[in-house]
Amino acid sequence: MRIIIVGCGKVGSELAGQLSAAGHDLTLIDLSERRLDELSNTYDLATVKGSGTSYHILREAGVQDTDLLIAVTTHDEINLLSCLIARKASGCHAIARVRDPEYVSDLGFIRDELGISMVINPELSTARVVSRLIRFPSAIRVSTFARGRIELLDLKIPHESRLDGMAVCEVNPLLRTDVLLCMVRRDGQTYIPKGDFILRENDNITVIIPRHEQNEFFEKVGLPVKRISSAMLVGGGKISYFLAKILLDSGIAVKIIENKLERCEALSEMLPHATIICGDGTDQELLESERMSAADAFVALTDRDEDNLIISLYAMQQGMHKVVTKCNRQNYTGIARAVGL
Repeated sequence: MRIIIVGCGKVGSELAGQLSAAGHDLTLIDLSERRLDELSNTYDLATVKGSGTSYHILREAGVQDTDLLIAVTTHDEINLLSCLIARKASGCHAIARVRDPEYVSDLGFIRDELGISMVINPELSTARVVSRLIRFPSAIRVSTFARGRIELLDLKIPHESRLDGMAVCEVNPLLRTDVLLCMVRRDGQTYIPKGDFILRENDNITVIIPRHEQNEFFEKVGLPVKRISSAMLVGGGKISYFLAKILLDSGIAVKIIENKLERCEALSEMLPHATIICGDGTDQELLESERMSAADAFVALTDRDEDNLIISLYAMQQGMHKVVTKCNRQNYTGIARAVGL
């Protein structure tokens, strides 16, 4: 497939790497010649220096023959205009990244009326993922399919669980549940289990559980089922805003710690039912004075991975039920999981 990527920041660079590895014919457009040179030296792709909103630049990049244009610059308006010009120039499919909270309610209209194939908001998507993790305190990861009607839960079999030593074919008859066990990960190996597969303590399992049976299943296998009623978020960026809005709409009390006064004032206006604290989220005294350990969930969403990891480890030491950490650097994620985050 011939693909044009407009914008070579974190998202654009990651897309370039993955799509290049998949064998697609790529052309990158960016205003930074340095970024283009770095990516062209790393991957097999073409580059064009310029603005993705210029028809002549898009023509130089081969928009007339492309199958897909993906616009992921830091400016929503540039992304939308790039997609609109590409659609008019060649009728190709177009995907725009739109991050501004003010546009969220208009995403459907923007997609349909401008003829854009897909509008994505990474911060909103991240917030939805985190909100599902908070809703299921026992889950390592929650994935949804069929527009949210099907949920795949990743769980870790706890110590002295009834599942330990149980064959897959025995799970539903013995526990009187209607669970579909899809996958088991053990010692770095992934298994698609048959009926005679024996489950063990510390196995990571992926299951589909009907919503009305989820809490009952957790209780039977020894996983915590305490409902999350309060959450503390450190960092007041876009993800925090979207996440706080979702949690507040679900009846969960939210407290946000942000160190920039101007951002705190904006959050106070946008989230009148949330508690906004202006301060340093890495300050132990502040966290203790705001009764961090009393919250049911803790989410670190600052712009610094190191800060997120440190305060999340501290939250775990305080015995918090659910701790979620935002990590931008891929090489940190393995370390984070290794220490239990």
